[in-house]
Amino acid sequence: MYMRTEVHRYTYVCVCVHTKDRSHSPHVENQTKQKPNSSPFHVSPGLCSRMKLLVGILLCSLVLGVSSQRWLTFLKEAGQGTRDMWRAYSDMREANYKNSDKYFHARGNYDAARRGPGGAWAALHPSDARENSQRITDLFKFGNSGHGAEDSKADQAANKWGRSGKDPNHFRPAGLPSKY
Repeated sequence: MYMRTEVHRYTYVCVCVHTKDRSHSPHVENQTKQKPNSSPFHVSPGLCSRMKLLVGILLCSLVLGVSSQRWLTFLKEAGQGTRDMWRAYSDMREANYKNSDKYFHARGNYDAARRGPGGAWAALHPSDARENSQRITDLFKFGNSGHGAEDSKADQAANKWGRSGKDPNHFRPAGLPSKY
């Protein structure tokens, strides 16, 4: 019988900073005086991009609770789930069918959540972010967008319905082409 042992690894991220004070440098005459409120540290640009990448990976593994053995699978599922959500959105735009948005919300979340934990994560976060952004834009449009609080709640209910694994056809409007 084959047994797999998991080894937990801890990654330590070190930040290297270069000081702006170069008084020990032989080229002191070329220096400019430092402003009183400016920081005495300077992070090199190349280090910044690498640090962002490392911090992103670290957050994915810690915040999202992904085990060290499954983080690639999680990211793959999240990518596929995001693609499912985008396909549902594209189909909704293409269909341009009245009262079909709840169906496409439910279908996108349903397809993404079936991918696994990464897909479920991809279904949850973009849906919530999109609905929250619509609430903010509705404040500036004064309700003319058709995405009022009631519509947003109905969209969230359709999102939750799809993520829970229930049939998205519950929201399918009569007459929607079978292509969708």
